[in-house]
Amino acid sequence: MLGKLAGAWLGEKIVGENKGAKGAILGYGAASLARRSVPTLAALAIGGWAYRRWRDKRRGAPSYPSDASPS
Repeated sequence: MLGKLAGAWLGEKIVGENKGAKGAILGYGAASLARRSVPTLAALAIGGWAYRRWRDKRRGAPSYPSDASPS
C-alpha cells in the first residue's frame, strides 16, 4: 500500500500543479505496472546471464581435435 501511495504522490509531482488527479492516476498505474513487470525482468536478466555463462564456457573448450582444423 505504501508503494501505491508513493507512486501516486510521485506522479502528481511529475505532472505538476493544476492537473487534478491525472498525475496521481499515472503514478498509481506506474507502481502497479512495476510490481508486475520487475520480477519478470529480473528473471529474464538472470536467465540471460546464465545462458551467456554457459555459452562462453562451452565455446572455451572445443569439441573437435586440433588436427581437424584447416591450416
